Amino acid sequence: MDKTPAPLFRKQNAIPSSALPSSSPAFGTPVHPLKPFNVAVTKAAILPIILPPATLRPLAFRTFTKKHSLTLTSSALQELASFIGRHCGSGWREEGLAERVLEEAARSWKNRNGGVIVDGSSKQLHDILKTILDARDGDEVNTRLGLRPTTLTREDSNASFGISGLGVQEEADDDEEANDARTWLKIIDAYEQPRLVFNVGKKHFERETAQPSLFPPASHKTAVFRNRYNVIHQRLLRNEAFQTSTVSSSRQRSLQRSLSNQQSLKITPIANMLGRHGSSHMLLGQLVVLPTGDLAIGDLTGAIALDLSQAVAIPEDSAWFCPGMVVLVDGVYEEEEESLGKGLSGSSGVGGTLGGRFQGFFIGQPPCEKRRATLGISSPDGGQDHTIGGGFGWIDFLGVGSERAVGAKMRRLERRLLPPPPSQDAPAGRNRVVILGELNLDQPRALQAFRKILSLYAAEPEGSCPVSFVLMGNFTQHAVMARGGSGGSIEYKEYFDALASALSDFPTLLQASTFVFVPGDNDGWVSAFTAGASVPLPRKSVPEMFTSRIRRAFGSAVWTTNPSRLSLFGPNHELVLFRDDLSARLRRTSVVLNPGAAAHPHPPDPMDIDAGAANDDKPSASPPPPLDEDVRTAQKLVKTLLDQGYLAPFRQAIRPVHWDHASALHLYPLPSAMVLADTTAPPFCLSYEGCHVMNPAAVLVAGKKGAARWVEYQVGRLGRLRECTF
Repeated sequence: MDKTPAPLFRKQNAIPSSALPSSSPAFGTPVHPLKPFNVAVTKAAILPIILPPATLRPLAFRTFTKKHSLTLTSSALQELASFIGRHCGSGWREEGLAERVLEEAARSWKNRNGGVIVDGSSKQLHDILKTILDARDGDEVNTRLGLRPTTLTREDSNASFGISGLGVQEEADDDEEANDARTWLKIIDAYEQPRLVFNVGKKHFERETAQPSLFPPASHKTAVFRNRYNVIHQRLLRNEAFQTSTVSSSRQRSLQRSLSNQQSLKITPIANMLGRHGSSHMLLGQLVVLPTGDLAIGDLTGAIALDLSQAVAIPEDSAWFCPGMVVLVDGVYEEEEESLGKGLSGSSGVGGTLGGRFQGFFIGQPPCEKRRATLGISSPDGGQDHTIGGGFGWIDFLGVGSERAVGAKMRRLERRLLPPPPSQDAPAGRNRVVILGELNLDQPRALQAFRKILSLYAAEPEGSCPVSFVLMGNFTQHAVMARGGSGGSIEYKEYFDALASALSDFPTLLQASTFVFVPGDNDGWVSAFTAGASVPLPRKSVPEMFTSRIRRAFGSAVWTTNPSRLSLFGPNHELVLFRDDLSARLRRTSVVLNPGAAAHPHPPDPMDIDAGAANDDKPSASPPPPLDEDVRTAQKLVKTLLDQGYLAPFRQAIRPVHWDHASALHLYPLPSAMVLADTTAPPFCLSYEGCHVMNPAAVLVAGKKGAARWVEYQVGRLGRLRECTF
């Protein structure tokens, strides 16, 4: 049987394309497509050279230091010189390749918020150089560096292919499409916030690279105090009162003199007082309680028993002083052979408890530093904001960009998206944050008050809704799931379902505003075993299983940690959200000073008698009117917290803290504003050192039937207390 296939199914031999007749012109489309061919351009060989760092130094200094205000270390200069010599070759000067590399490296370093000092051993510099090396082959530059791929240009075939294809250009302002201010609103919880540690040797903040743990080794507890002490110490050294001036001013020649212009203050390490009996010193340390129950003060070099029986607070009755706080104490060292509690306090000498005691005469809080001074920002009258030298403007404290990298751009966006009202009498617009204090959902009257507050804002004209609503816990009166009066998990979920039902009645607010929920100590799950006692900070948000209905109601609901940060337009506006009964805890644990010590002040300095006599003929100014008790309490609370620069300035037994996440509790730099929801303190809105602090207290006003209270904060300005009846 013949198995030869039919002619139709036989395999045809391909006819060469050159043998096919064609009626097309010579340059017409061929009958068959041409075979693909490789169009890759052969890389030109680069002859590496040895480029001495001294030769590159003038160009690097002009680019990094003069243009970008960065400081190159010798190791970084060596790395750049080696990279340019190896990959740019002999064309590094004639073709301007070195200048392009240096410019690109400086911009990338700023976009990565690497700091003022560029170190050659840092991993960031190696990553930047690797990215630049990949970009020379036409690859896309890593978008997280803030760069844009450049257009391809045809250059001379004899030109070097080192870095000549890498173009440096300004980042295009492509944010015109984002017309909603909520695009630039970000909630940073405590577990997402960058963990920064102050490096004393470099005088710079560095990111902690180790993975955090809820059960860290015991050494991390010491690291928490060390980092907190170093931050306060470097802050004090930047204060004018602790700086020695080499130039005498004309003011110092006047008769009116004070301690600050007579001599600068100096901090003495505790270990340096050994063998200096009867000498006066100023100590910076943490108030601690010895095993014997006596009060002591300790720093990184040691501890010593502290006697505050004759101490006076400076200024008088202006702050609280509790064990766990870092304070300034001025007094005299009295040396003794044995220390208090010997055998119980661990060790003696340097690094332990010194013998003797320190007799304190003056005690005060370490003065805080304004946010603009920390970040190095200056805003002259009639001009735009610009940055000045010093400070930590290059540090990205929240992960939203540093002040010097994105601050100017964010201010332009804010002026376009959230313009301030033309006058104080003009109606408020979108630049508002509504803050509700403790909202107990197990109280029916609290939900009625909540509906009334939302109805007031829903009745406002379209387009003027607040940009955000912040709801603070505790969301139940008692610790939930701890056999309290607020029920168990089923009742807890029903409370939030009722809140979702109330929110669904205001769809315009749900679409135009972002709702933020901050838990309290009575909220789940952690309150199930603490039963309302102090929980470790930071504490996580309310579990999703209880809030699922609210999450389904609208997408702009953020359940965050306590504490957390609200960032609006990057580093321009930072709002700290914190729920804690600080005022009651301060009153319970504070050190009681002798009230009679202030009634017998020290005699005047003999050198100041003439200064006082010269002003005898001047009429004495009338004393200021006494402040209201609630105002004094609020000022005392705010000064204590901001001067400490820490949200939990207590002993671990009083207010426990997760050691690996303690950096989220730092208030350095000072935030633009702070919400301190404290039901044990009177409601207030006041400013201290440029930081506006607000306490909305509870939504239901105590002592008033059918009254609700909340705080309305205008972004970048002040907050005000508002009340309504329902």
